[in-house]
Amino acid sequence: MDSVTQAALGAAVAGMVAGRRCSPKVLLAGALLGTLPDLDVVIDYGDPVANTVNHRGFSHSLFVLPPLGVAIAALWWRLSDKTWPLWQLMVLVVSVLVTHPLLDSMTAYGTQLFWPLDKPPVAVASIFIIDPLYTLPLLIGVLAALVWRANAARLCVIGLIASSLYLLSSVYQLEQIKARVAQQTQGTELSGKPMFITPTPFNTVLWRIVVRGEQTYWEGLASRLDKTPEIDWMAFEQQGWPLAESESLTALRFFARDFLRYENRGGQQVVTDLRLGMANYRPFQFLLAEQSDQGEWRPVPPRQLEPGPVLPRTIPALWRRLLGDQSIDALLCNQKDCYPNEEQQAKVRSAS
Repeated sequence: MDSVTQAALGAAVAGMVAGRRCSPKVLLAGALLGTLPDLDVVIDYGDPVANTVNHRGFSHSLFVLPPLGVAIAALWWRLSDKTWPLWQLMVLVVSVLVTHPLLDSMTAYGTQLFWPLDKPPVAVASIFIIDPLYTLPLLIGVLAALVWRANAARLCVIGLIASSLYLLSSVYQLEQIKARVAQQTQGTELSGKPMFITPTPFNTVLWRIVVRGEQTYWEGLASRLDKTPEIDWMAFEQQGWPLAESESLTALRFFARDFLRYENRGGQQVVTDLRLGMANYRPFQFLLAEQSDQGEWRPVPPRQLEPGPVLPRTIPALWRRLLGDQSIDALLCNQKDCYPNEEQQAKVRSAS
């Protein structure tokens, strides 16, 4: 999740654990501790692919954060006036640190909760990386705690309960979409294929589905406000990787659980993480190989490419699709508006 959300969560958790000892200093300390795991972004692992796949790594591990929290609490207690019981400080610091990666694991990015074990990053993908409806109850609770200090801990608890209920509702929404997708793909060529489902930006109403095949992948959108259960799928050609698998590609495949797109863009081999972004905006796409004048492919140092434009029509189309307008496709295009002639519309229908 974003830094504002993690700081608000850290402050709320600290206020809850502090109880009668809750104060502005405690809330500030919780906010700072809540963002501590994300300091791994300052580490340069050598190239953009390594930086991407190692983010939310050791600094988010459930094997690292509890002992780190105990050490921080012990140091804090030693340097303080010791008015706090040591056990309470330890519970506070460990709770704040551990809730950070647990929340991150609910997004689509992937969090290495079990580092250094060889386990795939955990990505429940029930909530978008920024979701105001999750963050606002935390912020309101913490800000209210700064004003009404006599009830500070109780206000933090109320904020945590409200945000947690919303998070639980996102898991329920995800399960409902999974059931709908299973019903719609049953008996089709999409049935049984690997699938990734994640909410679209800033909500848990409209969901994006990616289905991975060998030479084709499909994308579709499903809103909880749709009038009919049918999902219009768009098929996209999946090109192959032209070289022996490189270290960077192996890391990306593990990170993205093979939800990758391979493209030859005029002699440049680009690999894109299909789980993140949508329509023409893809934040994680990397140039990994280039073709010589003789047609031979060679690996190149990984380079992260620009994510692509956010077109003016995107936000209105996203809102309309969220509200149940099923004429808008996975590229956030309305057939009549984006494909004005019959030939273009026929191509879209054949890909759906």
